[in-house]
Amino acid sequence: MGKGLIFFCCSCCILVLTIVNLSIGPIINGSLGQITQENIGTLNCELCKDNWDTADEQGDDDDKIKYGVKYLYDACIRKKGMHDMEYTAFIFDIVIGFICGLIGLLHLFDLKKDFVSNTGLIGLICGIVGFALTFVYVVFNGLVYTTVYALDENLNGIIKRDGDYAIAEKDGDKFKCLYFDHEKNDFSKYAKISDLGKKQYNYDKDGIEDYLKAVTAHPSCEDPVALYSTGLIATLCTKKETITSTDIGNAFDSCDLIYINRNKVVSNGLPKEGIENKDISDRFLTTLILSLIVCLANIGLALFGFLLFRTPGDF
Repeated sequence: MGKGLIFFCCSCCILVLTIVNLSIGPIINGSLGQITQENIGTLNCELCKDNWDTADEQGDDDDKIKYGVKYLYDACIRKKGMHDMEYTAFIFDIVIGFICGLIGLLHLFDLKKDFVSNTGLIGLICGIVGFALTFVYVVFNGLVYTTVYALDENLNGIIKRDGDYAIAEKDGDKFKCLYFDHEKNDFSKYAKISDLGKKQYNYDKDGIEDYLKAVTAHPSCEDPVALYSTGLIATLCTKKETITSTDIGNAFDSCDLIYINRNKVVSNGLPKEGIENKDISDRFLTTLILSLIVCLANIGLALFGFLLFRTPGDF
């Protein structure tokens, strides 16, 4: 395969995959669901930074700041950075993919062959810039996907649960919290964006039926929601890795698992969640993977652009 053909294929790869990204990108398509109660493009990260500075001046301890106002500031920067780079990288990749692909196609048909060295230089520059922009987008996408909790504007989210819809399991005479992170992390009870693709956060007929049978047979093993909107156990499990009868009394002594309250999963017997959470997760992951391939294609464009610039007769 000639260098010119590889140059053309890299351009087409960038163009086609970026068009696909435009159709599924979570920011561009406004498909963030649970976390789009805010306009990400106009997030006020300076306010988050001011709240962080105020907490620091008031003498809040480091862990409270780290898992509170600092987390909100970091999440804001990452979401806004992803928003800006999704538009910037996708638009740039579309443009360079189209231009380099068109010029490369002309050369393949023996048109404008005297322009090959300039084409190589254009490919070299565009490939380097395209790689840099797309790679920065990949970093922001990955950070948002793996570190940001799926919260609405009131900082509420979807309660974490395992495949059995449990939030704690018996461990001797205690219960081990399945999703404890740190005693100062009040958000640890909520699912992150990367969690949303799991079956327990989406419509799963068999899983929901099994869960409802379990909590119907053992209603005392449900996390009560009367005291806290998120549930008593879910709230306690943000503060402690294990909870005892001192914390919750003897109501759960006969339970092997403590389940999320059914009000969080079903309403009038019907699942509250369809597949919208999986759609959000899939958009992030698919766009991330395709953008990594675009990064490689940009490297190929720059490399073969450089080779064509040096030896234009090899097209």
